[in-house]
Amino acid sequence: MFDMEKLTPRQIVKELDKYIIGQDKAKKAVSIALRNRWRRLQVSEDLRDEILPNNIILIGPTGVGKTEISRRLSKLANAPFVKVEASKFTEVGYVGRDVESMIRELMDLAVSNVKAQRLEDVEEKAIKNAEDKILSILLPPIKKSSFSLKSASGIQEYKKALEKQNHTRGKLRKMLKAGVLDERVIEIDTNDLITSRVEVFSNFGLENFDINIGEVFGGMIPFQEKKKKQKMSIKQALDYLTVSESHKLVDMEEVKRDAKYLVENNGIIFLDEIDKIAGNKSGAGPDVSREGVQRDLLPIIEGSNVPTKYGMVNTTHILFIASGAFHSSKPSDLIPELQGRFPIRVELNSLTRDDFVKILTLPRNALIKQYQALLSTEKVELHFTKSAIEKIADYAALANEKMEDIGARRLHTVMTTLLERYLFNLPDGRVKKVRISEKTVVDILDSIIKDEDLTRYIL
Repeated sequence: MFDMEKLTPRQIVKELDKYIIGQDKAKKAVSIALRNRWRRLQVSEDLRDEILPNNIILIGPTGVGKTEISRRLSKLANAPFVKVEASKFTEVGYVGRDVESMIRELMDLAVSNVKAQRLEDVEEKAIKNAEDKILSILLPPIKKSSFSLKSASGIQEYKKALEKQNHTRGKLRKMLKAGVLDERVIEIDTNDLITSRVEVFSNFGLENFDINIGEVFGGMIPFQEKKKKQKMSIKQALDYLTVSESHKLVDMEEVKRDAKYLVENNGIIFLDEIDKIAGNKSGAGPDVSREGVQRDLLPIIEGSNVPTKYGMVNTTHILFIASGAFHSSKPSDLIPELQGRFPIRVELNSLTRDDFVKILTLPRNALIKQYQALLSTEKVELHFTKSAIEKIADYAALANEKMEDIGARRLHTVMTTLLERYLFNLPDGRVKKVRISEKTVVDILDSIIKDEDLTRYIL
């Protein structure tokens, strides 16, 4: 986890460089935007609410790194992040308030992430509590009523019995931790939670807006939790009780509060295909719907309160990063009010053949490294010669020229076609090393690249 105080724009760019090739302007813009969020939280409260995020529009064709930049940025900041296709709001049956669903999705994600972190924090204590419960089943506590505690001899007997039990309990705990008792069957109390949930589906965009009837009516519903006895192995019981104890130790109200704070101050929404809702301001047909979507997005991007099942969420300081190819439209085709909410615009470059060579080899998650890791699971070593990598880049660049330019995604299609035979045959176990040379690449891909019909079908 990165300390935001120490994460300068220069360091943010350096971290992004580990996964994304090129696009220095875009990296610089998002790094400043991320640092500004930390800076805002350091200023006095009276001015803090006045400082608005510098929302960004990333302009460029598909596959050049727009989504990846945003996704990696959110990971650096440990921020809740969702990606939304803006074009989905123009679908048949669209109603304006549907745009609020992205805030609810962001809040759901934040609660889930914070809860997972809290569960991890209490895991050690939860395991101890689970062990204590199992030990109490294996060795029931001594009953004070069995001893005459009014006499000195009775008290002495009770102390000796207690000391003996603690010694036995310690030995049992060691055996429990060592897994010696794993297969032994015990009977434990399990809970069946009966939570009557209603999912509201309406034209007001409250899809998946869970209402817990038990929470609404409190004690008016007599059956909220049903206890029953169940037999299981100690190993299963330990797992079950650890989860159960973890949830008891986590304060869900605190989780919701922290998640709400994260969303309102660190949340990032990536609005993809925003160019699909840019169009003429007048006319009939889809353009009316497009402008309607823009006007419905506007209050959320400007800052408004959105109802969620965790309470109202204010969107004023959520960072919006929009992206689009803008082939048939331009950012100035957006309504002026929306343009004003995206003051930063960065154009990303199309990827070249040299970029493809770097993408295949340099990033931490480089495609070649991914395939090498996949094949290593079959105990097979995969090696590419330098000339083979360059040839793969040549073919990917050529395919993008001959057809639609889908950027780095073309490398996936080329690599899959190149390695298909090996991926299919390797589980047979006869091959231990695969060497991909330039000749191998040419033999497999050359005929496909030259046949235009075949290229369109396969690559």
